[in-house]
Amino acid sequence: MTTTRRTGLTGPPLDYDKGLRLQRELHADVVAGRLDSALVLCQHPSVYTAGTRTQPADLPRDGSPVTRVDRGGRITWHGPGQLVAYPIVRLPEPLDVVAHVRALEACLIAVCAGVGVSAVRVEGRSGAWVRGPLGDEKVAAVGVRVAEGVTMHGVALNCDADLSPYAGIVPCGITDAGVTSLTRASGRRVAVTDVADALETSLTAYLTSLETVGRVPARPDPVGAHR
Repeated sequence: MTTTRRTGLTGPPLDYDKGLRLQRELHADVVAGRLDSALVLCQHPSVYTAGTRTQPADLPRDGSPVTRVDRGGRITWHGPGQLVAYPIVRLPEPLDVVAHVRALEACLIAVCAGVGVSAVRVEGRSGAWVRGPLGDEKVAAVGVRVAEGVTMHGVALNCDADLSPYAGIVPCGITDAGVTSLTRASGRRVAVTDVADALETSLTAYLTSLETVGRVPARPDPVGAHR
């Protein structure tokens, strides 16, 4: 069963460093078998986070602070109006991180469809994208890490976020595409709380599908085996 934490969706957003500590605590619980899987849904205050593949040219040109993180990918922005989800689950063996990313993308695409936004995958690029007259625009980003067979980090879906912070960086290291939000793509305001239930439902179904196949068998009890 998936343990879900919602924090910062209403009221003060969840400090990014506190959210990272919460992820690590839940990750340790899943690694140890105390939890089957966990899901954190939140908003963060405005923050740039740089993954392990971030290049110097990606960084803010105005000297804004950047939080270095251990996920894959390059630099991105988190902030109010963006729904962030951290699914924490043991992946089945042999590990297929690409399949995990594709599953997260499928969840995002389904949520976008639910509010009338047609999102797609773009070959060679992660996340969910909206095709527009001026080119592709990313509406949701995916960045993950797998440690001890268990996932961390996850997805960020722009709902009614102010997109101007993206102008100060090279988002995800991509120079030939833009970013958008559900609000801009749909032509009506779509708040974080409008899609939080749908994203939770979609991600929980995916995590539940992995819980049995990804579970590490219990080690034999060397005492009990000889009773």
